[in-house]
Amino acid sequence: MDSRLAAATPDARAGRQGEVHWLVLAVAVAALAALAVLVFALVPAIPQDPAYHGFADDRAWLGVPNFANVASNIPMLLLGASGVFSLSRVSPGLPMPACIAFSVAVILVGTGSGYYHYAPTRDTLVWDRLPMTVAFMTLFAIVIHDRLSVRLARWLLWPLVLAGVGSVLYWDWTELEGRGDLRLYGLVQFVPLLLVPAMLLTRPRGMLHTGWLWAMIGLYGAAKLAEQADAPILAVTGILSGHSLKHLLAAGAIYCALRAMHRRLRLP
Repeated sequence: MDSRLAAATPDARAGRQGEVHWLVLAVAVAALAALAVLVFALVPAIPQDPAYHGFADDRAWLGVPNFANVASNIPMLLLGASGVFSLSRVSPGLPMPACIAFSVAVILVGTGSGYYHYAPTRDTLVWDRLPMTVAFMTLFAIVIHDRLSVRLARWLLWPLVLAGVGSVLYWDWTELEGRGDLRLYGLVQFVPLLLVPAMLLTRPRGMLHTGWLWAMIGLYGAAKLAEQADAPILAVTGILSGHSLKHLLAAGAIYCALRAMHRRLRLP
C-alpha cells in the first residue's frame, strides 16, 4: 500500500491524534507541576505547629490513651489487607507493583497512625507520615499509568515513592536541626491533588473507574476539612472528634480507590 494512503487510514489518523493529545496533556501536566514547585519555592519554610499534637479527644478507654483516634485507624488496616488479598481481581492492565505497594502502604498507614495517636510526638509522627506518602505516590503512579502514559508511570513509580519518603525524612531532619520545614511534604500531597483531577478531566475513560476516583477525591477533601474542625465536631457530637472523623473519611477514600482498581471487588 502506498505510504500516503496508509497515512490516511483511520488507524493512522487516530494514532497521530493520540500522540498530539498525549503531548498536549503532558505539557499541561508538566506546567502544573512546575507551577506547584515554583509556588512552594517562593513560600518560606513551614515549621511544624507545636500545638499539632494536642488533639481535642484525648479520652482513654480499655487502657488505651486517645482511644478514638487510635481505634479509628482500624478500617484502614482492614481495607489495606483486603487490597492485598484481592490482588487477583485488579483490573487487567493496571501496574501490579504499584497496586501491591499501595495496599501494603495502606496497612502501614493504619499501623503508623495508630502508633502515633497512641503516643503523639514528633518521633512517632514520622511513622504516621512515611507510609502515607508512599500511598499517595503509588496511587498517583497508578493514575498516570491509566490516564497518561504506561511508560512514564513505570519510570516514575519508584522515584515518586523515594520523593515521598524523602519529603518526610527531610522534614524530620530539619526538625532535629531546629528549623522545621514542611514544604516538601506539602508538595508531595499538593501535586497529586492538583494533577489527578486534571488527568481525570482530560482523560475521562480508562481502566480505573472514574466515578470512584472522584468519590475518593471528595472524601479525602472532606477528611482534610474534618481535621481542621477537630474540637468543634467533638463539641457537636460529644462522641466523635474531627480528627477521628478524618480517619474514617480517609478510609472511605481508600475504599473508593480500591473499588476503582477492583471493579467487581466486594469489600467489607
